[in-house]
Amino acid sequence: MTPPRRRLGLTVTAAIVVANMIGAGVFTSTGLQAAGMHDPLTILVCWVVGGVIALCGATCYAELGSMLPRAGGEYVYLREAYHPAVGFMSGVASLTAGFSAPIAAAGITFAAYLGKIFPSLDGHAKIIAVVLILAITALHMFDSKVGGRIQAGLTIGKVVLIFGFIVVGILSGNGDWSNLKSAHGGLSNVGTGSFAISLMYVGYAYLGWNSAAYIANEVEKPERTIPRALLLGTLVVMALYVLLNMVFLYAVPVDTLASNGGKGPIMEVGDAAARVLFGHRAGSIVSSVIALALVSSVSAMIMAGPRVYAAMATDRALPSLLAHHNKNGVPMNAVVIQGVLAIAFVMIGDLAWLLQFVGFTLSIFAALAVSSVFILRRRGLTSRYKTWGYPLTPAVFIAMSAWVTYNGIKQSPRNALIGALVLGAAAGAYYVFMRNREPLPDESLPEGMSTGPVLKIPLAEVVDRD
Repeated sequence: MTPPRRRLGLTVTAAIVVANMIGAGVFTSTGLQAAGMHDPLTILVCWVVGGVIALCGATCYAELGSMLPRAGGEYVYLREAYHPAVGFMSGVASLTAGFSAPIAAAGITFAAYLGKIFPSLDGHAKIIAVVLILAITALHMFDSKVGGRIQAGLTIGKVVLIFGFIVVGILSGNGDWSNLKSAHGGLSNVGTGSFAISLMYVGYAYLGWNSAAYIANEVEKPERTIPRALLLGTLVVMALYVLLNMVFLYAVPVDTLASNGGKGPIMEVGDAAARVLFGHRAGSIVSSVIALALVSSVSAMIMAGPRVYAAMATDRALPSLLAHHNKNGVPMNAVVIQGVLAIAFVMIGDLAWLLQFVGFTLSIFAALAVSSVFILRRRGLTSRYKTWGYPLTPAVFIAMSAWVTYNGIKQSPRNALIGALVLGAAAGAYYVFMRNREPLPDESLPEGMSTGPVLKIPLAEVVDRD
């Protein structure tokens, strides 16, 4: 087995964070928020609050990633802080709700936008999504450095084009600023159950702020690069999201986004706004830009996810074949398995269900991972990076996640039940098949460093010996 090498710098790592975040959520969920709250200012406040929550999580993950610079994300943190079974359950959640389902959602959204550009393709969304997933999976199967460079290029292009859409839309678009006037109760919606559900959709759009943690063992100088990449990427995306939604609401009245003439919430919000702002022909060009952004999102998730499964397989929490890395350090088998699962989600799911399933499931494990900062600090683990505003920052993140999860259960008990069944099955599988298995030697770690639940080696020694 060829271990992964530390080849990714700040630019590529931050690009992976940004690309993982800017995906299907921001181009689809505003219509669902409009249907729940019917007030443009409350929607914008929701995007700001969601960004602050993501920043709180990112600063905690930055400390965890600096403290435990290994691939795996929540799987590593929860295994070390709680128990290997909890880590295993979070790994299964990452495999299903963390990456495979969002890849499917981004693929379906890409197909929907492509259908707006080329009407002859409308009605073939699932086929288009599958072809996209197959192509990007093949791209990332062989060399992480080449894939990383392509990813950086796609992300830079995506950010520049989205920023251009914002600037041109505000300066010369055919919108109406009166669309942003408060209505239907105004900011009194803040703090309601509808606001919490909207935060779940917003939280889905912000997913990816933790993605640098998943590739920690391929990042150069992780104790410095991971915190910077997490915070830089999250701040950039937060600014883009708030401005982008302001342009959406400037273009299309909130009641139109909510109902679309009785047909239900508009899901292709970006396409609808572009056609109002720039006309039909120019709107097709903007929709092409959005489709490119979704390709970049799929690419970033396909690159990051398999590192989690490879880390689990190294601990014998998954079949050992998933721990295999090719000569360029890519967990090729894990990349393939993820692609198969993403295609399965495309075939059996629809976009609204995927958004709810992912938002509910991942909010639970993100809160547990953030709480690991308290536990690991108490056990004496240290890092060169410290969480800003500790202990208030992790406490705010945990409290908001609990509130959103509670309201998610109230709104959709079915999705909560599905999530609970998946995690229950994962727990059962761990205790039947995994708990007595010895971990494989992890060749991505320095010699002598443990992969088990006790990890006391100082970070400075890890960095010096790597």
